[in-house]
Amino acid sequence: MVYDVAAVRAEFPALSEGAAHFDGPGGSQTPAVVADAVAGALRAAVANRGTVTKAEQRAEEIVAAARTAAADLVGGTAGGIVFGRSMTQLTYDFSRTLAKNWGPGDEIVVTRLDHDANVRPWVQAAAASGASLRWANFDPATGMLTPADVEAVLSPRTRLIAVTAASNLLGSRPDVPAIAAAARRLGALTYVDGVHLTPHDLVDFTALGADFFACSPYKFLGPHLGLLHASADVLEALRPDKLRPMPDTVPERFELGTLPYELLAGTTAAIDFLANLVPGTGNRRRRLVESMTTLAKHEAVLLDRLEAGLASIPAVTGYGDPDRRRTPTALFNVAGRTPAQMYRGLAERGVNAPAGTFYAWECAERLGLGTTGAVRAGIAPYTDESDVDRLLAGVAELGG
Repeated sequence: MVYDVAAVRAEFPALSEGAAHFDGPGGSQTPAVVADAVAGALRAAVANRGTVTKAEQRAEEIVAAARTAAADLVGGTAGGIVFGRSMTQLTYDFSRTLAKNWGPGDEIVVTRLDHDANVRPWVQAAAASGASLRWANFDPATGMLTPADVEAVLSPRTRLIAVTAASNLLGSRPDVPAIAAAARRLGALTYVDGVHLTPHDLVDFTALGADFFACSPYKFLGPHLGLLHASADVLEALRPDKLRPMPDTVPERFELGTLPYELLAGTTAAIDFLANLVPGTGNRRRRLVESMTTLAKHEAVLLDRLEAGLASIPAVTGYGDPDRRRTPTALFNVAGRTPAQMYRGLAERGVNAPAGTFYAWECAERLGLGTTGAVRAGIAPYTDESDVDRLLAGVAELGG
């Protein structure tokens, strides 16, 4: 199936400003239909969820639609979708809830490949509960975390493994199903940070074998909030702190306060947009399968073009192994230029490719990048060949 990137780009008003955007890993641009959905929810009468007034009913419909859309996106069930302020907030909430059942002798596993949002909440929850912390290291030469790396720090006392589905710094994709299977054999839970993977490939919660999968709609063309999916039986077993009048049903017991209806409407619109990236048939999940599969192929071609171009520039040092499983993300530095200088120099040339560690502190340190990090270029659904060529021209000029 052909991916019509020109037609996709036409749906993004922000692209009319002229910049080539490689900043998607930090937050994607938004199609007009998403902005319209947010505005439409704000313009219509809404109220706290209920069944009496039309405004109450509309709020209920928005929430139900967003849960169903999110479930279609991750291959889960609507009753397992929890919405929150961000992936970070949701992870903190769930780490505190899970830690109620931890104590001395229990072990929690985190990895040095992960964004700090899937590290620090578990580090702090383990310390507060008296549980021990175990670190899984990745190979800095390849940027890959293998199941063997994780299994090396597991024991019968492991209670939870927190692992990324794709590194937000390198794009590296661990074998989550194998890691989750190892956890399950020990009776441990697996919490997956899917923020960087979800915009680029089809997610199948059942195939992953994980217990929790968290992601951020603003990374896949939607508004700023977070969502988490878990099986209903896992959620039923957890008792989070909540206000006394709050519902005790799942998933509502995990959602503190009134949900942002306008952002949920935008999330549904973003998922529908992804489902319609290419012409398809069938229900939304089926269309997501077709669209995300086609998108992944399009982005892989652009990543090949980008990496070949970077490799041809003598001053460039790249990180990670291009032959391994990765999202369309390139991390690099340029001799004679600091990452910050490259960031500013590219911006002056109309190319948005930020630099830093991007909250993946443990990962950057293991790569030897310290606190200055490197330049990160992420390909998005609206990226085309001219964007890649502009980035390469800028890097070549600044590195020459």
